[in-house]
Amino acid sequence: MTEKETLLTQEVQRVVNNFKNKVMQDPYRLKFHLMPPVGLMNDPNGLIQYEGVYHVFYQWNPFDTSHGSKFWGHYTSTDMVTWSEEPVALLPSESYEKNGCYSGSAIEVEGKLYLFYTGNVKLEDDSRETYQCLAVSSDGINFEKKGPILTLPKGYTPHFRDPKVWKKENRWYMVLGAQTYDEKGTVVLFTSDNLYDWQEVGQIAGSGMHGLKEFGYMWECPDLINLNGKDVLLVSPQGVKSCGHLYQNVFQSGYFVGKLDYEKGNFSHGPFTELDRGFDFYAPQTFETSSGRTILFAWMGITDEMEEHQPSISNHWVHALTIPRNLSLLEGKIYQNPVEELKKLRKNQIIITNEENALLNGLEISTSELLLELQNENSYFNISFRNEASLCFDPSKQEIRLQRRNIKTNAIESRTCKIKSVRELQILLDHSSIEIFVNNGEEVFTARYFPEPRDKTLTIQCDTDFRLHYWDLE
Repeated sequence: MTEKETLLTQEVQRVVNNFKNKVMQDPYRLKFHLMPPVGLMNDPNGLIQYEGVYHVFYQWNPFDTSHGSKFWGHYTSTDMVTWSEEPVALLPSESYEKNGCYSGSAIEVEGKLYLFYTGNVKLEDDSRETYQCLAVSSDGINFEKKGPILTLPKGYTPHFRDPKVWKKENRWYMVLGAQTYDEKGTVVLFTSDNLYDWQEVGQIAGSGMHGLKEFGYMWECPDLINLNGKDVLLVSPQGVKSCGHLYQNVFQSGYFVGKLDYEKGNFSHGPFTELDRGFDFYAPQTFETSSGRTILFAWMGITDEMEEHQPSISNHWVHALTIPRNLSLLEGKIYQNPVEELKKLRKNQIIITNEENALLNGLEISTSELLLELQNENSYFNISFRNEASLCFDPSKQEIRLQRRNIKTNAIESRTCKIKSVRELQILLDHSSIEIFVNNGEEVFTARYFPEPRDKTLTIQCDTDFRLHYWDLE
């Protein structure tokens, strides 16, 4: 570790120690989600299972609850349930990253852990430089920086970032999010045989390509995976205009299903589908476990006009990651479900039917899991969570809607999607978050909400018989 890195590490630890007690006393602090120990958290980075241990790195500004110079925070776990905080993995200490170690990914090579990330440099004239960088570790904790391995190629603005690296048939590949000179978002494919020298294959997808109309001025956090024999490109476009119930957040996250021609760099694909229908979901990234599962984490937040009004800011922290989700592809659609390991959190099961609806008055939902089974999948229901958020299905319109109170204006806001029927809901509630999985993950709603801490009431109005399974999550 260099002298500058040592000084930065000491300063980070000083800030964490100063605010530790205040952070932990926040009633909106989450119980089973990853959060920053202090400051601001955003994109998940470097997801990997390395030597039997799960690693989650993340974008972190430890010194403020705004978006400043980013570090890579680091958590590890052996079961994706109990997590340990590790030392800061990457600090913006070098000239090629002086304004932030931006997002990236991880791979294992011959027993070593490789981190690929974007070094961000802001110049005095408000322009910027961008470098794709590499750091290597022999123990998964301490990293040696190798410096830039790819500089900005011709044809793109310095909005060129977020490398995701993988291996296929003895060659390495990398996708990067980019912006062209005419301000169109795109994903660019590179290849290498040694991880240090990279050649551009070409743009594989983007605004105005493959039948897609204008679709954003920048595409972030690309991730190419294979599900059920199909190539799936996950990406987070910025600048997509809302259309009916679609694309209602300021930035979007979704996927294209298709087939990548690795030699020609041609990705033939279908339409863009949003991964999450809620308010707070961005920058998803996946990794594959040793058992072959594809697991996703995302930032349970977004950069918007509401960010600065989150109540946790007064306690010197903001944002979190989603729970880990297992992905599958069925009939061209991604299904998401909580990983099986999270069932270890379940305690004190209660089963209630609609005939026992009065028993709901005795439930206290705060850190809880609900599994609601509906006898008639075409029936109306409305569920209220702590008088701060609600979920409603209207079978006449075939629409399901999540509502919550806007933390800036106090008005009710909503997110809606089309769905033919609802037969089952799995809902994970933390102190200030909701994650709703509809019909075994056919649709998902993710949101932060900030109810009055003493209000833990649940109400269900429903036009059909139901069975509710309830667990405390501890």
